[in-house]
Amino acid sequence: MKKFKFLFAFALILSVSSVFGQARKELNFGLIGVNYEIPVHKDVTIAPAVATNFDLDWMTLGVKANYYFDHIFGITDEDWDVYGGANAGYAIYMGDNDHDTSEFDIGLQVGGRWFWNEKWGVFAEIAGGTVNFIPSVGVTMKL
Repeated sequence: MKKFKFLFAFALILSVSSVFGQARKELNFGLIGVNYEIPVHKDVTIAPAVATNFDLDWMTLGVKANYYFDHIFGITDEDWDVYGGANAGYAIYMGDNDHDTSEFDIGLQVGGRWFWNEKWGVFAEIAGGTVNFIPSVGVTMKL
């Protein structure tokens, strides 16, 4: 039942996102999460996010902030991005262990992205927090 709640929350976030689609620059679909990047500066984005672990024991609802190091590293090719940032959210425990409870989660992430055309790309990211360590790979769509 708890895994069903996670899938329902995931579908709800996807459906709500279409209402605010004008502000989003990129949509990232990972193996175990999704987020929508909103630019706030030429090198900074914020992104509402939902993620889980591979066992589907945890669901984290939160926000990510990323800084893009492209200018600092001298990356002039628009096909590549290198970023790092911080994340915060609430990790909801959905497993069967009576010792684990839901709690506030903060952490850091680092990643890179390559676009194979003007709309689609792939990313790899390592994120860790007070609750979970989440490596992720996925697809990015420019909106």
